[in-house]
Amino acid sequence: QVQLVESGGGLVQAGASLTLACVASGRTFESLSMGWLRQAPGKERDFVASINWRGGRTYYADSVKGRFTISRDNANNTVYLQMNSLQPEDTAVYYCAAFVGYGLGYRSNEYQYWGQGTQVTVSS
Repeated sequence: QVQLVESGGGLVQAGASLTLACVASGRTFESLSMGWLRQAPGKERDFVASINWRGGRTYYADSVKGRFTISRDNANNTVYLQMNSLQPEDTAVYYCAAFVGYGLGYRSNEYQYWGQGTQVTVSS
């Protein structure tokens, strides 16, 4: 079983930056494709970004492209989401997710494992 623990959320003003981190355990990290998804109040969980097992391929939702960067450190079993130029519409609970595989995940239902989530709130 894979455990995912997120950290790094918080309350920031519009235009600020935050970096989320997610530490994985329970399985060889390189066997996992990783992603970040988010859920705003009253809305469905939306895809944000994904990264393949080696980190050579990434994919972003249009809403965050150019502002967010996903990366991974396989030596430390950690995936990151660097978020720049945050806007109030980025306010959500951010979830780290994983599935066993070598490709990229684009949809919520592709992910097998989930973290508890970390709240990101952006004030205007």
